[in-house]
Amino acid sequence: MRPGVTRREQVYRALRTDLMSGDLTPDERLSEERLAEHYGVSRTPVREALARLVSDGLVERREYGLFPYRPRLEDLAGLYELRITLELRGIRRAQDDDSIRHDPDILGPELDRWYGIRRNLPEPDAGFVTLDEQFHLTMLAASGNRALCDALAVVNQKVRPVRMFDYLTPDRISDTVDEHIAVAELVLDNRLDDAHRMLLEHIGTSRTVVVRRSEEALNVARLARAVRE
Repeated sequence: MRPGVTRREQVYRALRTDLMSGDLTPDERLSEERLAEHYGVSRTPVREALARLVSDGLVERREYGLFPYRPRLEDLAGLYELRITLELRGIRRAQDDDSIRHDPDILGPELDRWYGIRRNLPEPDAGFVTLDEQFHLTMLAASGNRALCDALAVVNQKVRPVRMFDYLTPDRISDTVDEHIAVAELVLDNRLDDAHRMLLEHIGTSRTVVVRRSEEALNVARLARAVRE
């Protein structure tokens, strides 16, 4: 155990990391016994960590126990509004203060990475969401406010189960790559008004696609429950 870090804090941090990385899926029941065995601790620090994570909003109680948080359709509007507020603030703070500039040593390598992705576009895959999240977190980190990044990481974890619906067609992959590159180039060129507008449109498009496909998935699920072989 790390010096100065209690066992319960260590378990809390490890479990929080596993939740936010997607290593624990939304349908995976968070059993105290299994988690205690996984982390090599007793059930007490696991129980305390789970209680904190319920308070954090990363774990929710369902009929059969505790599970990673999974957003309801009616929650998406609020979560996307928060995401937009956080991400646009990263640009707005530079617009409001001439002494603030996005760090090219942070954003430049990320832009280069997306040039490489554009040269070899990946096939449509739900896992693309992790690449997308990294871009947006890096953009925010380059603005110099760590607290904004931490808040966005929590929002990302909450919407990830449904945001995976965003990357199931080739056009959404290619459009996302092009838009990421365009936004990063505008920010590095200090064309912040244009970057602000494009980022807002980019996230708004994602919201529209995710909500539509989530509604379609719910309708299919309802139909499946209504019929039998």
